This record gives sequence, C-alpha cells and structure tokens, in this order.
Amino acid sequence: MKIKKAWPTKKAMEQVYALKLWGDNGTDFYSGEGSHHPEIVSVYVEKVQDFLNSFKSKLSLCDLGCGDFNIGKQLFEYTKHYTAIDIVPQLIAYNNLNFKANNLSFLCLDIATAELPNADCVIIRQVLQHLSNNEIHSILNKLSNFKYIILMEHLPQGDFISNKDIISGQGIRIKKQSGVAILAPPFNFKVTTSSELLRYDLADNKGVIVTMLYKV
Repeated sequence: MKIKKAWPTKKAMEQVYALKLWGDNGTDFYSGEGSHHPEIVSVYVEKVQDFLNSFKSKLSLCDLGCGDFNIGKQLFEYTKHYTAIDIVPQLIAYNNLNFKANNLSFLCLDIATAELPNADCVIIRQVLQHLSNNEIHSILNKLSNFKYIILMEHLPQGDFISNKDIISGQGIRIKKQSGVAILAPPFNFKVTTSSELLRYDLADNKGVIVTMLYKV
C-alpha cells in the first residue's frame, strides 16, 4: 500500500490539547477519560504491572502516545527503561519538566513516520483508533520489532465491521460502528499468541474498551 508523505495528525493532536477537546481537569494538558477514569485506569495499571512483574529481569518498554503521562507515571518504575513518546511538542516538554527518573525518557515523534526506539514491549493506549488506515499500516510495520504488544482500543459493542478508514484526528471509528482490529484485514498483523487482558463496558451503549496482549 502506498503511504502518504504527510498526515494532519500532529496539527489535529495539538488542537485537541490547545482547545481541551477531550475535557479539562484544570491542568495544562489532559488526555481524556481514557487516561483518567478510575474504573478504566486502575484495572489497566494493575494488569500491566502484573505483566511486567512476571519477568525475572525487568523489560524495557516503549509507550506510543503517552499523552499526559497519567498512566505511564504508574508503570515506569516496573521497567528497565521506559521511553514515552507523543507527537505534540508542548506536551512532551511539559512531561519532561514534571516527570523525572533515571530509567525514564520522553521523545517527540510521529510514530507513523519516525523510527521507533528499541524495547522489549510496546504499549499503545487508544491511539490507533484516531489514525487513518495508512498510518496504522506504517506503525504496524514497525511493531514486529517488539516482543510484546499491549494494545487498548475503543470498540463498538457486539458485532461490527472492523477497520473502516477515517481521517486522522480527535474522532474515532466508533462513529462508523467500527473499530481497529489489527489481526483482521486489511492489516492482517501476524502474532504468535494473543490474549485479552481486560474489557470495560461503557455506559449508554457507548462501546467497550478492550486491552489485548500480543506476543510477536
């Protein structure tokens, strides 16, 4: 598939934070309920901590789309090294000022176009759902370099047609009664094993938040 040379993603994400389109909790940057809702966050953090603690030697981890780091700040101490990445320069500058540790680093990268750092594990929390299929293709081509992938996505409840294309931005495929499924066409991402870590049903038929663990 031909990959476009430029996407509007950076501008769209900068606008999300500048205009507080995902809400406002009184801080300079807020990554929305998916990063702050207690019932979503607490169980997710516990599951990922358990996974990281299941290894004798700590894993290095790459967080693609780290956002305001409300999740990452609860995980990095369980890793050998934690690299947190986001596309918004002002957000990365903010995180650099507010979160410091010897095993923690922040990078401002477009994960669809840039080379990704080496790590044992990658986490991607409700990021792919905002991206076009072209961008997702480009990212998935790089994910085979990681041994483990922890992927969280917002999906419709019940049966749905996966991977309908969208223009990158603050919206997601749920408006088209669709969601990202990386093992399904047109992506057909190859993994060794897959398992569901957790599932959270949203109220008022607004869909379900599903977190998958893949071994590549």
